[in-house]
Amino acid sequence: MNAPIAPDLLQPMTHHLHIDHLSNAHLDALEEETIFILREVAAAFERPTLLFSGGKDSLVMLKCAEKAFGSPATGGRIPYPLLMIDTGHNFHEVTDFRDLRAKELGAELIVRSVEDSMARGTVRLSHPGESRNVHQSVTLLEAIEEFRFDALIGGARRDEEKARAKERIFSHRDSFGQWQPKDQRPELWTLFNTKLQPGEHFRVFPISNWTELDVWQYIAREQIALPSLYYTHKRDVVERKGLLVPVTELTPLKPGEVAELRDVRFRTVGDITCTCPVESLAATPAQIVLETLAADVSERGATRMDDKTSEASMEKRKKDGYF
Repeated sequence: MNAPIAPDLLQPMTHHLHIDHLSNAHLDALEEETIFILREVAAAFERPTLLFSGGKDSLVMLKCAEKAFGSPATGGRIPYPLLMIDTGHNFHEVTDFRDLRAKELGAELIVRSVEDSMARGTVRLSHPGESRNVHQSVTLLEAIEEFRFDALIGGARRDEEKARAKERIFSHRDSFGQWQPKDQRPELWTLFNTKLQPGEHFRVFPISNWTELDVWQYIAREQIALPSLYYTHKRDVVERKGLLVPVTELTPLKPGEVAELRDVRFRTVGDITCTCPVESLAATPAQIVLETLAADVSERGATRMDDKTSEASMEKRKKDGYF
């Protein structure tokens, strides 16, 4: 993936390389591992939940859960609820898709909002324009206490970011919801230690070993529907610190800036105040696979303003209870 790639491969309709030339045999092993972990959670914990944002990684995980447990069409049902922590500043295309997909699967969907935490006074913004993304940790921990969840299944992958690369698949959290990277449990031969003390819980990451390329190959193979934001569309943006910032009511132009209408797509979706698109003409999963082959910056590095603050920004947030 790091080998030099000709610039023309960045064009989605290139004739030099086609998705059919790529092997996806490894996807069977990744899918099998994910299904095994999802079933292991159902067997080992009393009150698990699956974190579901409506984004591509959680939709891939949901597809694997559907294969693991069945769907209403096959007489099956995912045995744990879906949970989303909503900042109130999410793209409506994503939250609408989240609701639709949960309804299709007959799954219980629990939504807890950062705005509710703000109303309770457990979240206080330093200024009205501050991103609420980091404050999801508080709302998440409140939801864990409310429902007494003992395992939260998330869609994080090790290739996304340095701190996430340190995670185990079954990542232990103490009674304060905190992650201690130096106190993780061994996971030899897919044997997982799921023992918990009162008040503790696990974050479980079934697609830890997947890459962004694997995700898009799987989406293409399984024909998984996604929110439209993941594909090329025209949007007003402004360039800041090497990122294309969408121009919205939450992220308005600064004095002296001029918006540009560009063809873009989102590699990852999240809070509007910290999620940026990339320039792209890719309109299908196959075209995105080719773009991903040519990418030399991770998806979070290319699209997340909140990861630009310092090298340790994600690790600090994870220690505080972040996903």
